[in-house]
Amino acid sequence: MEINETPHKAEQDGELKPAAPGADEEMSMADLLKAEAAVSEKIYSRDVVTVKVVQVTADLVLVDIGEKKEGAIPLADFQDEKAPEAGEQVQAVLEKKGGEGRYTMLSHRRARERAAWELTKKLFEAKERVKGKVAEIVKGGYIVDISGMRAFMPLSLSELGGAHKHYLPLNAKIKFYITDFNEKDRKVVVSRRQVLEEDEKQRRGEVLTEIAPGRIVRGVVSKVTEEGLLVRFQGIEGQVKLADLAWKDPQEALKGYKRGQRVKCKILSVDKEKERMVFGLKQLMPNPVDMLKRKFARFARVKAKVVSVAPEGAVVKVGEHTEGYVSAEDYGAEGAPKEGQELNGVVVAISHENFRLIISVRKAEEQEDRKRMAQYLKGAPSLTLGQILLENSEDEGEL
Repeated sequence: MEINETPHKAEQDGELKPAAPGADEEMSMADLLKAEAAVSEKIYSRDVVTVKVVQVTADLVLVDIGEKKEGAIPLADFQDEKAPEAGEQVQAVLEKKGGEGRYTMLSHRRARERAAWELTKKLFEAKERVKGKVAEIVKGGYIVDISGMRAFMPLSLSELGGAHKHYLPLNAKIKFYITDFNEKDRKVVVSRRQVLEEDEKQRRGEVLTEIAPGRIVRGVVSKVTEEGLLVRFQGIEGQVKLADLAWKDPQEALKGYKRGQRVKCKILSVDKEKERMVFGLKQLMPNPVDMLKRKFARFARVKAKVVSVAPEGAVVKVGEHTEGYVSAEDYGAEGAPKEGQELNGVVVAISHENFRLIISVRKAEEQEDRKRMAQYLKGAPSLTLGQILLENSEDEGEL
């Protein structure tokens, strides 16, 4: 160790002579010796120490440990990080005392593990998220590196909903919570699933805040049930009730859907607290009632062919695609029709349940009767005032 001495000019002969060390210099030397002794004491007590790199060889990192001979750290301890250079400071802990011709061996890896253990304990107690990486893929899970310390993450805690196989690649950077910290056995268990669940809950909340009833979205069928469909939209599962699946024959329409199918649907309601939505598919299709109203006005005359006859009424066909119904009360003068017979009727209503035209033959016949009466009255000769007076006088003369 070198100590700089400050020269002082002699008062008598003017020659430059080295002066005796002053109080400040003596204190500096004492402090240095004390600091070196403290480093050595800390090293041999197996505490984590910060040491200065003196030289880096092919296999060793030589460091100043406050003794005549440097200490040595295996270069392999730095395989997961950049190798240090001379002048840098690194953390280390005593591995093996040196002797004649042998270096005092220190471990940077163990120092990192010890520091990581203390950090992990603080993070566990604070319930904070931790960053790490997948260090090893093992049976039943992963070994995760936390700043040099190894922890176990089971497959069941690696993915949303758990996992039955490995999905994460080696060296994948991940975030997780420390769920189990056993200081006695020095075992640590972590959960990435908990982080994913928190993020997913926050994301779902943002989605539910942004959407509103009436919006049209695209989802994926996650399940087909007897009651309808379950559709997933941006991670949120909603229901399509059978009644909202199709305007006509929803049970038959249900057969056309399968799991994984992409569908376009309308949001009917949103429950933000329960994170539920109700979708509708038929709401994106024209309402058959509206279509029938545009095509058939009320009291419009139609020709219908009888398809089937029952005691309560007859099912008829108007054109190729439109069904109608004539109740027994609305039969004509001829009574109940026969299958295949053609009828003339008028549209009196449209059924919202089965989208049929409600037809009345009776009202059609009444319309015809009124029309004939009007035509008859229109064709009868009108009498003048003179003819009426003449007829009255003749009647009086007869009396």
